[in-house]
Amino acid sequence: MMGLLAAGSFSLPRLNRDRPGGPSPLWLLVLLGSTLAAADFDIVVYGGTPGGVAAAIAGARQGRSVALIEYHKHIGGMTTSGLGKSDIETREAIGGLFREFTSKVRAYYAERYGPTHENVKLSRDGYYFEPSVAQRVLDRMVSDESKIRLFTNHRLEEVIRQGNRVTGIRVRNRGTSEMLEFRGRVFIDGSYEGDLLAYAGARYRLGRESRAEFNELHAGVVYQDYETRTFLSGSTGEGDKRITAYTYRLCLTTDAANSRVLTGPPPEYDRTRYLGYVDDWKAGRMGPPKVHKEGVGYFAPTFNTAVRAISIAEIPNGKVDVNMNPRPLGFVFAEENYGYPEGTWEERERIAMRIRNLTLGLLYFLQNDEAIPAEHRAIARRYHLAKDEFADNDNFPFQLYVREARRLAGLYTLTENDTILAPDSGRTRVHSDSIAAGEFPVDSFPVRKREAGHDVALEGYIFMLDQLTRPYQIPYRIMVPEVVDGLLVPVAASTTHVAFSTVRLEPTWMALGQAAGVAAHLAIAAGTEPRGVDIDRLQRAILERNQVITFFRDIDSKDPHYAALQYFGTKGFFSDYQARSKDPVDPETARRWWRIATKSEPPSGPVEQWFSKPVRTRGELCGALYRRIGER
Repeated sequence: MMGLLAAGSFSLPRLNRDRPGGPSPLWLLVLLGSTLAAADFDIVVYGGTPGGVAAAIAGARQGRSVALIEYHKHIGGMTTSGLGKSDIETREAIGGLFREFTSKVRAYYAERYGPTHENVKLSRDGYYFEPSVAQRVLDRMVSDESKIRLFTNHRLEEVIRQGNRVTGIRVRNRGTSEMLEFRGRVFIDGSYEGDLLAYAGARYRLGRESRAEFNELHAGVVYQDYETRTFLSGSTGEGDKRITAYTYRLCLTTDAANSRVLTGPPPEYDRTRYLGYVDDWKAGRMGPPKVHKEGVGYFAPTFNTAVRAISIAEIPNGKVDVNMNPRPLGFVFAEENYGYPEGTWEERERIAMRIRNLTLGLLYFLQNDEAIPAEHRAIARRYHLAKDEFADNDNFPFQLYVREARRLAGLYTLTENDTILAPDSGRTRVHSDSIAAGEFPVDSFPVRKREAGHDVALEGYIFMLDQLTRPYQIPYRIMVPEVVDGLLVPVAASTTHVAFSTVRLEPTWMALGQAAGVAAHLAIAAGTEPRGVDIDRLQRAILERNQVITFFRDIDSKDPHYAALQYFGTKGFFSDYQARSKDPVDPETARRWWRIATKSEPPSGPVEQWFSKPVRTRGELCGALYRRIGER
């Protein structure tokens, strides 16, 4: 589907290039006759999602010049566009720039309201936040880096290649229609849609693999009881091109003075679309969960009401994060996005607008329709669009929740089997090139609307497989295309559909983006392609920046050997999630670790005498070996 535009230049023919958009720096645009002059950067990041932002910051902090280019007028993707609670189950598994972001969010609330204020408590250490606060924090993190030049409101038009290597891109200002060209030494695709990788001609996946392709239990066509996690009739495991439903994530307020009340329905409103939610309520499908789990949108005031069509979580300042609940059979959003990933810019905008109107339509329906019992309507009428959020976008989020689109076909494909305990092991599969940890359970929205004969759950809905998913290692190879050089893909990374549903969380994407930015720097420094980056150097560099590449349950960043233990966790030292850092090291383990670390036979004599300083514990041995091989 790639079309040749000029010598070595590729683009996606189905993406329309005639849409106007916002201001552009005149210093960059120099037309000499018909020639478009280019600006040179070390690293060019396309996509201002949290993953793209993390990549840009990481590269800039290594001293590299970075261009950060974003389609919308704002950076931050879902984090600044309504997703007000961080989807993370195991906080200790994600560090680095994401942890820096949450600490800055908490500091904002503490400084503004005082450390004991209710807003600080509601921020939950900075993991829950208002979109406007997330925007403020991410904007500041980017503006603090003098090496980053930010270009918002620009869309990708072309990718320029020399042979297999990406050497430049052309983007159009959506406000002025001006074309800009960026040349770089490494390009990073930070978009949710995988646009840059597709324009560059990299192979990608779209849709769902079959169960047989990677031997994944939850792959392909699946009907599953979300309470018991048992498979239902019709679960064939066949692969297809169906796409997980997209929605918007709303930020609503209970403050009357800050409320923008819907006074009428949105365009294309049809109340009959939403009557399925009433059927769900009458059938008893809107009750409380059998097992309550913190942080998954369970909000007691809506139990046994039609308002459970939405999932509510409290955030600071009298606001709530609102997700669209995928459990009701009346869920209206499935199938509305099928044309989005490969659609033209105009088609994408139409799909986004339709889903926007469906979202507002649901809110209006719950608040006003006579089919909704009066007491349920009263609950729904407590929540309204916030006047102080998304002020330049009609108080509605700018970013469609693109849960999954294209996925790179990379040097390695992460599968469901990488996220569960490995055979004969107490932890997940070990990857020697791990550059981040994943931890969120496999969790995927429906792909089809209600079908006759299926009265428990919608097809494709896989709810929070927390009994199976375990913290896992994410290999660098999932960011590296099979053939295309000069390109890293930390967001639309190389995974199966099932595995993508655990990777596709903003904290994980920020970890991958941070690794991509550091890898880009190392590739430039070594004069090599990203696929040739020295993995040991990369791992050490990101460990120095408080990233997590191996998760352990019994240690944290306070352990003096934290980096060493994580590093050797990628080399096969540990068979479970216990580092036992302070335990005495036994001779057999010491010799095995020495052989793995140094690829040589261990010295004779007791372990205590192998190094200049006595080594007695497992942590001390890892630290000593880490220093030894780092000096080579």
